[in-house]
Amino acid sequence: MAMRTATTPDYPVAILGAGFAGLGLAIRLKQQGRHDFVVLERASDVGGTWRENTYPGCQCDIPSALYSFSFAPNPNWTRLFPLQEEIWDYLRDCADRYGIRPHIRFDSEVTGADWDDERGFWRLTTSQGEITARVVVTGQGGLSEPAPPDIPGVDSFAGTMFHSAHWDHDHDLRGERIAVIGTGASAIQFIPYVQPEAAKLTLFQRTPPWIMPHPDRPMRPFERRLFRRLPVLQKLLRGAIYTFFESRVLPFTKKPDLMKAGERIALKHMREQIPHDPELRAKLTPGYRMGCKRILMSNTYYKALAQPNADVVTEPIAEIRPNAIVTADGVEHEVDTIIFGTGFKVADGMAQMGVTGRDGVKLVDAWKDGPEALLGTTVAGFPNLFMIVGPNTGLGHSSMVFMVESQINYVLDAMRTVDASRAVAIDTRQDSQDAYNADLQRRLGKTVWSTGGCASWYLDENGRNRTLWPGYTFSFRRRTKAIDPAHHELIA
Repeated sequence: MAMRTATTPDYPVAILGAGFAGLGLAIRLKQQGRHDFVVLERASDVGGTWRENTYPGCQCDIPSALYSFSFAPNPNWTRLFPLQEEIWDYLRDCADRYGIRPHIRFDSEVTGADWDDERGFWRLTTSQGEITARVVVTGQGGLSEPAPPDIPGVDSFAGTMFHSAHWDHDHDLRGERIAVIGTGASAIQFIPYVQPEAAKLTLFQRTPPWIMPHPDRPMRPFERRLFRRLPVLQKLLRGAIYTFFESRVLPFTKKPDLMKAGERIALKHMREQIPHDPELRAKLTPGYRMGCKRILMSNTYYKALAQPNADVVTEPIAEIRPNAIVTADGVEHEVDTIIFGTGFKVADGMAQMGVTGRDGVKLVDAWKDGPEALLGTTVAGFPNLFMIVGPNTGLGHSSMVFMVESQINYVLDAMRTVDASRAVAIDTRQDSQDAYNADLQRRLGKTVWSTGGCASWYLDENGRNRTLWPGYTFSFRRRTKAIDPAHHELIA
């Protein structure tokens, strides 16, 4: 290695993104007495996913007591499952309460990151110029880049067209012929709000989701008062919810046939919501094992689709014309507005940003066969680069905030290790990363996501699951409590 030039970077730590991951790490850094960090946020406010997604009905499918920081409980949630606006308010409050805003550079989109071998720090290219940092932690998350479908003729459409993550609140949907493409979690939430406004709602469905009854309810005023006066009660509720959700790991990961009980509940729910239309029920009945795709919850989706002004089309879309969507059977469906509920690009957004590590190796090349990391956090050949919500840290059963806090623990321990050894950086051993991912993929091969008979956004183009963690979250928490020196090398 070349002799290092004694150049001090602008910041010891740069955090990319001001959602749950970025804010959580920033708060923990301040709590540990580290105040010399910067948060680079491409938007003009904090919030991440919960700032961007403002479509009607947007709501988390994890109870509010668990979908929040363990160190910042909120006794004032108004519903058992939090609404988008309240989650965004919660994150803005955390940024203010813990004094994070002065550390944030808003409207600073990071477009490139290059490791300087000689100086031992990262050079970040941003929309406001270059910034250097010893450590870079990415916290952009997997639900930040919408994934509109590539349909022939889509650019020719003359009406209004938008993705659910970029909802056009200025556009009046009343009396329009509205097409919804996609049946993901967002569509299931906004369709019940759109259907009553529409003259005609046409849902273009490729694969129906499994939908369970939604147990949401308002939090009663006396409950909120109790949580404020006796915070331990909310902590106990959080623990109970966490334990219940962890009990669902077995059918997801080892015994997919146990999902049959849930399927019976979902089918009964559909019959109750659509009692008089067996043809519609047949269209909406999944042909794969529950859990293979994300399990959704709604008490209003089926009812909306059963209304006289709603139609479900299962024929594949062939093309889009200036005023219509044409399906493979040649039918032309005239529409005024198209809303995409087609989800997000979750697999390799960080690689596409443009990241170059040691010896000029680009992350997009290191990930040419698919994104891999050690514990979803570090990548061999990219020193002092940490990902929160990296590959295979997603969940099909519980709160991502729990995983975020686990990875924050890991990042902080890695930073302590570098400081204690007076090293410049820490890197991951390639053999350790390879062994970890080989074991991970072996375990994932037995899960419902691989054996359930569906194609989902959990899987890459090669059918490998690069998204989910195949086990209990407390197991991940235990493994990320501290780094294992045997899996890393320190760079002097």
